[in-house]
Amino acid sequence: MAVNWPSVSLGSLAANYRASVAIGPFGSAMKADTYTLVGVPVIRGTNISERRAWKGEWVFISDEFANSMPRCVVRAGALVFPHRGSIGEVAIVPVDEHERYFLSTSLMKIEIDPAKANPNFVYFFFRSPDGRSEILRYASQVGTPGIGQPLESLRRFKLPLPPLGVQDAIAAILGALDNKIDLNSRMNETLEAMARAIFKDWFIDFGPTRAKIECRAPYLAPEIWKLFPDRLDDEGKPDGWHPEPLLKHAHLLSGGTPKTADAAYWGGPISWASAKDVSQCGALFLLDTERSITGLGLTESSTRMIPMLSTVVVARGATTGRFCMLGREMAMNQTCYALATRGNRPFWVNCVFASLVESIVHGAHGSVFDTITTRTIQTAMTVIPSEAVLDLFEGSVGPLFMRALGNHEESRSLAQIRDLLLPKLMSGEIRVKDAEKR
Repeated sequence: MAVNWPSVSLGSLAANYRASVAIGPFGSAMKADTYTLVGVPVIRGTNISERRAWKGEWVFISDEFANSMPRCVVRAGALVFPHRGSIGEVAIVPVDEHERYFLSTSLMKIEIDPAKANPNFVYFFFRSPDGRSEILRYASQVGTPGIGQPLESLRRFKLPLPPLGVQDAIAAILGALDNKIDLNSRMNETLEAMARAIFKDWFIDFGPTRAKIECRAPYLAPEIWKLFPDRLDDEGKPDGWHPEPLLKHAHLLSGGTPKTADAAYWGGPISWASAKDVSQCGALFLLDTERSITGLGLTESSTRMIPMLSTVVVARGATTGRFCMLGREMAMNQTCYALATRGNRPFWVNCVFASLVESIVHGAHGSVFDTITTRTIQTAMTVIPSEAVLDLFEGSVGPLFMRALGNHEESRSLAQIRDLLLPKLMSGEIRVKDAEKR
């Protein structure tokens, strides 16, 4: 049974100094020449993720600019909310390598008095369905989504407030799940970097062959080392290796969209990947899609099932060239292409495509294509070694990719547990002791 914790306004929990509640600078203050290559990172809406970790790329401002607007500076523990654009999202500034951050023009902040509330508890509440609904009560959907009178509205947000000890316990439980998800994400970044470094050394830099030419000591296992040539040909590639089209080693697949007006085609058990799913994946593997289709939608449209471990790339639109691998078999729409291995080497195909995608998307003179066509992928070439080298590469990096997939699947399960516990803990429906037993 839910507990009726006292309801308080968010503003009543603010730290007792004037700049504890503030909004980002006016857009006129953040002109293009404001940004620098290094300095204080600027938090934008695109940096707020579904976890406590940041996402996306950073822009920076100088320390001098940040010092000139101290109210817009945020430090660890501050809560950050968009007041324009992605209304309903929330972030908490972590303890990390940056001493401070700076608000963009579309954000507002509140710094919580730790004697009144645990900032992590407040953050998790506004991550819950009830918390998000509370934020959206103040949002206008006319034109660009936004919150009118942002700081006044921010102070008026309501939330339940259990005793501090309960807040601490709830925040610890949910934080432990988030921490494990973040750890898995960082581990996957390392695993992917290791796999791509091996590919670059073997197939881009030709490291083993160059080491042999320079009479350096072997750095691979003897059975691998002996397979690399000991000289480069006139074109600068290992002797005996030759260029071939990528599509000699991968099937190029496209998809389709069932009629959107026919409800019988939608909401079924078959995941259906779109350009949005791929471009927003943010991970090596795609497991979940925004929409799904029925068996009827599959058979009565031009879409098709794409094999697990295929590399899927956004073919057209603002995110042309974004790509990921499929963590399971799913259907796909026509805004994407899939590369499915012909020779049971999906990870080599993925690494080859990763090495070629920039040249596929960019023209010979540096212009950017907004569409990848069948023709552009048909012209993609790669250097092919012996079958034995290809097989050894796949055997070397396969465990790295598969461990990353396992981590991703574990994180997905942990996120589902977290999202199930979150509203129940916040409402008191599950008491802390019960939650700790799960």
